[in-house]
Amino acid sequence: MNNDTYSQNQPLAVEASGLVKVFGKQHAVDGVDLAIPQGTVYGFLGPNGAGKTTTIKMLATLLRPDEGQARVMGHDLLKEPDAVRNRVSLTGQFASIDEDLSGIENLILIARLMGYSWRTSKKRASELLDAFGLLDAAKRQVKKYSGGMRRRIDIAASMVVRPDLLFLDEPTTGLDPRSRNQIWDIVRALVGTGTTVLLTTQYLDEADQLADRIAVIDHGKIIAEGTSGELKASVGSGVLHVRLLDPAMRAEAQKLLIEVLDTPVHLSSDPAALSAQLSETNRAAQALNALDAKHIKVSEFSLGQPSLDEVFLTLTGKPADNTDKKEGVRE
Repeated sequence: MNNDTYSQNQPLAVEASGLVKVFGKQHAVDGVDLAIPQGTVYGFLGPNGAGKTTTIKMLATLLRPDEGQARVMGHDLLKEPDAVRNRVSLTGQFASIDEDLSGIENLILIARLMGYSWRTSKKRASELLDAFGLLDAAKRQVKKYSGGMRRRIDIAASMVVRPDLLFLDEPTTGLDPRSRNQIWDIVRALVGTGTTVLLTTQYLDEADQLADRIAVIDHGKIIAEGTSGELKASVGSGVLHVRLLDPAMRAEAQKLLIEVLDTPVHLSSDPAALSAQLSETNRAAQALNALDAKHIKVSEFSLGQPSLDEVFLTLTGKPADNTDKKEGVRE
């Protein structure tokens, strides 16, 4: 998806105001407002403990908000929870299917529980297995599926009755790149059929690839919201990436660039690289001239739009690759 515009007149799948959830003395969610247009992918981006899963559980009626109000697919979250449940589906971080059953047995069981006849259940299960690329593994026990296959069967299970709104809570965590791409294709296909998707993720590239709009949440609060392009533009007009000839000079280069540019200079995982966000792109030449004057040799440099990684670092004060190092109570 990843369109940079959407109609302000689109009906909303989710309209929430001031959602709060407290566990003990911890505000897991602390005044979250959301407006999610129907027929879009809305990315919910943040580290573990930020409040993503707690927010989804409230919107899916699994947790009752302590404060605030919301409407989901036009229904009041607190007054019409059954109506909300009839319109939504949730796929959590862990598979919710029976691993001792085969793929087709799981889907038939769910369809039967939803009131389908045996014949209709079998037909629907076969349709989903085909659509999710699992037809060849239909009779295999789920415990023998790969990680990517398990995620696909789990999402398929949530689609036995096609929901108007699908909550996908970190659907690709721990998957290899090929399996992640398969899940991304499935998400795009679901939205193509009219389903709205609220996607929580720690992966910045995932949000960049899929989401029409993105909310960044940290410590229970939404700290930024917009399209990928809007979020990138919000942190500066460009980013200067520099790679030094001598990695031993990086600390000196960082100190110099902070003085010259009057902006934070971030160190890359590459021991010779660093980057800085620029308020004006013409300051890149000023930075390079300053390095040259101090005889700090540059092997390569580039000037480009900020990435979502750099947006995340600017907004939260920590790099994205640290977001999964600590589980917090807020999740």
